Amino acid sequence: MPGSEPAVSRSIFITGASSGIGEALALEFARRGYDVAIAARRTDRLEALARRLSAGGAARVLPITLDVTDFQAIDAALARATEEFGRLDVVVANAGVGWSLPVGRGKFDQMRRTIDTDLTAAIATIEFALPRLRSQGGGQIVAITSVAGSRGLPFLGAYAAAKAGLHRYVQALRAEVRHEPITVTELVPGYIDTDMNRDVKSRPFVIPLERGGAIMARMIERGVGHRYVPAWPWTLVAPLVKLVPTRFIAPPPRRRS
Repeated sequence: MPGSEPAVSRSIFITGASSGIGEALALEFARRGYDVAIAARRTDRLEALARRLSAGGAARVLPITLDVTDFQAIDAALARATEEFGRLDVVVANAGVGWSLPVGRGKFDQMRRTIDTDLTAAIATIEFALPRLRSQGGGQIVAITSVAGSRGLPFLGAYAAAKAGLHRYVQALRAEVRHEPITVTELVPGYIDTDMNRDVKSRPFVIPLERGGAIMARMIERGVGHRYVPAWPWTLVAPLVKLVPTRFIAPPPRRRS
């Protein structure tokens, strides 16, 4: 209508956006016409994705080279995105690594990197984002955890610990901001077909990346609290995983030469 105000695009900031779930989410929200800020370490992949997002319907695209283990750099990245878009409606703490790391085999540096990336950096992203959401009158925090956080699994001790820790932090966060205009969403993927898990021998109930991204984008827009992805069968299976006796998941004993 003549004289009507132009529609204002919603905005989203995604860490770990150069591949996997982060990339899939960026593409989904571009299709929905969002302003999309994508943050990750790999500049070449970010720039290529930015071109796809612009062609795919995004209102505006902002690629930001970011190593989330440089925690203060997260604050600067959020500040840059806020300045570019005017506000951030959704902040997604997604960046993560997931190596297979046997305990006590000299893998501590990779275990520490896992905790720094999957837990500490996610918390830092949320801690730096919250003051901005509060100052603009509200917004949404999205944390990506994992069904692996349901229990300790062989060779995934650091990863499971990080995701379980993030789950507990998000529970506390949700309780603390309950009376504020802050939506807290925790998405708990099962096996989604990404580079991180393609070498895993068994991937029960695995789904294509594009389907996973579409499911998660819909859940984010609906403002869900806590959901498994896909909801079926993981809503049933994940709680049962906690009850499986350790002897059934323990690896066979190492052979001595």
